[in-house]
Amino acid sequence: MRTRLTEAFGIKHPILCAPMALITGGRLAAAVSHAGGLGIVGGGYAGTLGGEPDLKGEIAQVEGTPFGIGFITWALARAPHVLDDVLKYGPRCVFLSFGDPRPFAERVNKRGVKLICQVQSLRHVKQALEAGAAAIVAQGTEAGGHGASRSTLTLVPEVADYLARHAPSTLLLAAGGIADGRGLAAALVLGADGVVVGTRFWASQEALTPTAATERAIRASGDDTVRTKAIDALRGVRWPGEFSFRVIKNALTDEWAQREAEAAAAFGSLASTYAEARSRQDLDVVAVVAGECIGLIHDRPSAASIVETMVTQAESLLGVQPRV
Repeated sequence: MRTRLTEAFGIKHPILCAPMALITGGRLAAAVSHAGGLGIVGGGYAGTLGGEPDLKGEIAQVEGTPFGIGFITWALARAPHVLDDVLKYGPRCVFLSFGDPRPFAERVNKRGVKLICQVQSLRHVKQALEAGAAAIVAQGTEAGGHGASRSTLTLVPEVADYLARHAPSTLLLAAGGIADGRGLAAALVLGADGVVVGTRFWASQEALTPTAATERAIRASGDDTVRTKAIDALRGVRWPGEFSFRVIKNALTDEWAQREAEAAAAFGSLASTYAEARSRQDLDVVAVVAGECIGLIHDRPSAASIVETMVTQAESLLGVQPRV
């Protein structure tokens, strides 16, 4: 399954593992890369949130294997030195999402590292092109974790058409709701060169996901997720207003998900409660982060198995000749 993405990045399969904060450590990134995709270590909040894995330690687990590093852009702006620190390790790419990538673009591009920018609107696409992005990830609202309001089904082809007119050499990846070969095949048909997969790898053996969270999530359906801004407000994490948070419903979301204005007025009021609940894995309070595709996920296999199954199914659907 050769695409412009596999050619440009020197990988076997057009599958990237999303750089999920607190989830995509070096072990998962390495497993995806060994399986023929590209693993991207989650740099998350660039150490500004607290409680994040040691980034250097995670990178040490993937050194010697092609890998990338991803950051929440607005958080990286608070600790810009972290970008210089990780560029020394020679990542294949830097993945930026949720904020303006342009202030960081020169440092990434000057190192000969590919810049990948995740976008949720055409305004974001224009910023990414000004930053010289080698690839743009069109993220639909179906995605787990943070995102915006456009759906994958319409956003991907619209971005594909825009790039065809304005930047035809820029690669396009699809994200949001992609968990199996059907999603991969659909993304390619919609005009993408590959996919970024989050929730399916979130529920893999190598992910840093707590077992209790996976066990709760794989009993859920897509109907059991909710997108809200209330959780970030209550736990005192000041996300830009255009982004909300998709998680599995629990007691906290049942009480607060539809009360975003009240949560904003009570900013940080549950910060200590939330931190304590995280330490004891109280999943009635702590968010279990997963996308709508969780209804397609019923196990926690290896990352290699996920890649192989996804590619085999997509090839069958697209009529690609079996590999010898």
